[in-house]
Amino acid sequence: MRSFFKIFFASLLALVVFVFVLFFFTIGYLGGVVSSIGNTQAEETGANAVLVLDLSQTFGEKTVPDPLAGFSETRYNTPGVYNIIRTIRYAKTDSAIKGIYIKANGDDNGLGTSEEIRNALLDFKKSRKFIIAYGEVISLKAYYTANVADQVYCNPKGGVEWKGFTSSMPYLKGSLDRLEIQPEIFYAGKFKSATEPLRADKMSDANRLQLSELLGDIFNHILDQTSVTRNQDSSLLRRCVDEQLVQSAHDALSYKLVDGLKYNDEVMDLIAGKTKASSITTINLVPITRYYESVKNKLNGTGTDRIAMIYAEGDIVGGKNSQKEIGQDIYRQIIRKARLDKDVKAIVLRINSGGGSALVSENLWRELTLAKAAKPVVISFGDVAASGGYYLSCNADSIFADPMTITGSIGVFSMLFNAESFFKNKLGITFDGVHTAKQPDAITLYQPLTDMQRRFIQNDVDSIYHDFTMRVADGRGKSISYIDSIGQGRVWSGEKGLRLGLVDRIGGVQDALDCAARMAKTKTYLLREYPEPENFLDLLLNNYKQKIKMTTLHEDLGEQGVRWYQMMSYYQTMAGVPQARLPFEMNMLP
Repeated sequence: MRSFFKIFFASLLALVVFVFVLFFFTIGYLGGVVSSIGNTQAEETGANAVLVLDLSQTFGEKTVPDPLAGFSETRYNTPGVYNIIRTIRYAKTDSAIKGIYIKANGDDNGLGTSEEIRNALLDFKKSRKFIIAYGEVISLKAYYTANVADQVYCNPKGGVEWKGFTSSMPYLKGSLDRLEIQPEIFYAGKFKSATEPLRADKMSDANRLQLSELLGDIFNHILDQTSVTRNQDSSLLRRCVDEQLVQSAHDALSYKLVDGLKYNDEVMDLIAGKTKASSITTINLVPITRYYESVKNKLNGTGTDRIAMIYAEGDIVGGKNSQKEIGQDIYRQIIRKARLDKDVKAIVLRINSGGGSALVSENLWRELTLAKAAKPVVISFGDVAASGGYYLSCNADSIFADPMTITGSIGVFSMLFNAESFFKNKLGITFDGVHTAKQPDAITLYQPLTDMQRRFIQNDVDSIYHDFTMRVADGRGKSISYIDSIGQGRVWSGEKGLRLGLVDRIGGVQDALDCAARMAKTKTYLLREYPEPENFLDLLLNNYKQKIKMTTLHEDLGEQGVRWYQMMSYYQTMAGVPQARLPFEMNMLP
């Protein structure tokens, strides 16, 4: 009887697994079919179309597939920033597209991404097609991107957030003291302030200096570019910020930040007139995500030559990567594959990362250096390319950055936690054991470091910093002493990085690609993008797991609790691993 039940339940389990797998493969197949039908339908953009660009939508470096896009007329894959740029460029010459409508309420994108999109819109204007921007309450970043429009309109009861930047961070030293948890911190570089919130209760003078200069450079760039597109004196724009003169929509109109105060229906009437639509309900408004689906097969070029475009976004980590990480195993394989592929004539690495593991950064530097010996390697910096993100890039043939890219941060740190008192005094837990060496060699959470262990760790950090500066010096053709003088963990804007020799040119991802094509002596090429998209089943399951995780965290901890949880998780992942990482989490508020 026992044998019977074993066979019965084993067979039942196999049947359940089979049905489960068959179900998801069927969904995948139908999704592909429906998606292809949807794409065929999307190719019919229609006449007198207006491209809709919603700045509140987040555009990462990689296209983010929506596993359910094929099942809904309103769900689409989210293009990466370069695909947005290429889509706008294609629309410039598409006779079906008559203009662009920018929804400019908020902008969740980084400054480098906003700059790239803004430049693409400036290029679109050369077509003489219209661009109209409208927002209820227009944030600073959204306004900066949208003020290239022919007309910028604001809701009469809304406004424009024309304010400066503020960068702030929480300091956890007091909490750790109360919990009797002692951080053990080692760093090379006086500006390397990633661990500052754990060892101080306020901002250091060095960190205050670098942040003040960085934010000043970025905001001055916004002022200068806005003065050009709005035909305004930059000193007046500065006075509006310093004296907080723009408090209402009417103030924004008085100081010519906007061209008029209108409600949404009035803006739609204006667009209807430009497209000869019979009413505002018949305007052919085409979301840029839908338009991308209809034209994406026309964007990658033609020819027998290939250029590899590698998107690297997120923390630099060992092992495999998730959607928002640069995992060593996957990226080492991608770079190696591009190097050994004879059809690939050049490599463009688009990096948007504040760094991470110093060892992984070194290993990826090695792969890119090998690739450089075989074919041109060009780097394009996005919002952030700092610390480890700069480390792995520094030996490329050419480096492009946006003016507001955050770069540099040439420095290293390592950190551990001594929670012995916390366990003993707060939880009543003590630890004891034996070891075979004269000195305990195991580093644990429940005992303090010995003097010898501290020396070893600091020596390791200093050695990595020396290697880092040496890599940069060799790659940039500078002396180690010069790199040390601009290093020390200090961050710079892309514009300042150009003057210091950390980057070669100010330009976006298309400029980097054009440079790679010139170096490879190819005019016609097919773009090959990496990493390749996940399959349908993995995408569906990963999205589901991430959604469940975040929903549970928000229900249990609330919005503020989730932020604290993410911060502590962030520090926990760094414990015991030397880090080449941005010295702070950039949190800029207008």
